[in-house]
Amino acid sequence: MNLAVVGIGAMGLPMALRLRDRGHAVAVHDIDTRRHALAEGCSAVGSAAAAAAGAQALILAVVDAAQTAEVLFGAGGAAAALAPGAAVLLCPTIGPADTEQLAQRLAALGLAAIDAPMSGGPLRARDGSMSLMVACSDEAFAHWQPLLQDLSTRLFRVGTRPGDGARTKLVNNLLAAVNLAGAAEAMALAERLGLDAATTLAVIEQSSGQSWIGSDRLHRALAGDPTVNALMTLLAKDSGLALQAAQQVGFSPALGQAASAAFAAAVQQGYAQADDSALWAWRAGRAP
Repeated sequence: MNLAVVGIGAMGLPMALRLRDRGHAVAVHDIDTRRHALAEGCSAVGSAAAAAAGAQALILAVVDAAQTAEVLFGAGGAAAALAPGAAVLLCPTIGPADTEQLAQRLAALGLAAIDAPMSGGPLRARDGSMSLMVACSDEAFAHWQPLLQDLSTRLFRVGTRPGDGARTKLVNNLLAAVNLAGAAEAMALAERLGLDAATTLAVIEQSSGQSWIGSDRLHRALAGDPTVNALMTLLAKDSGLALQAAQQVGFSPALGQAASAAFAAAVQQGYAQADDSALWAWRAGRAP
């Protein structure tokens, strides 16, 4: 297929390379054009509309709802450039109401909107083992399932209502924020108690305190890995969106509020451009 990927950051780039490896012709664009050189074997172009020109599907991996709307419907928007009947995969973590509005605008153009937030990190995006939480019509799912399976071997059909993918992702990310905040706090306590960090983490990983995000992030923090795979601002944003969704249905998640506050404080105190694994350093009181 002729595909477009707009936003080739931590997740979009490995997704584009994965699709290239699966035999698709992939055009890419990123607001940071320095990233274009990383998309080897893909066609890097100068605008979102150029990437989408004639494409059968557009995969969006940008940061938020504002960027998504701008890419699709802003000046020189990509939506109008797509092939008739094309699909748009909405992969960023955005609010359910935004997803619903975008789906309505795409449907008015005769385009299939696939609410498909992703989770799992760059390595899983590259090998196709990340999770995709998909909400779309039965017709769209049946037609585009092969493409979705090219992207993910962990494909979850969560509903037909646009926004249910976003809702599922917000629930997941709120729990991820809680787990990572708890892991960072526990390791900061271990340091204060005079425990060896590596030994303590090894114990946790084989005991009841283990979590995937805790293991993934704390190992990288312990190794002093400077790579930014997931900006601190992203979990701050996502947990905030989850709290907004909770408020709309009259639910008050106390642990989620505490975790979201921790990420917001880390951002405000100089860790905005750090990987979210640096939450341990923030919790331990180290300077960014």
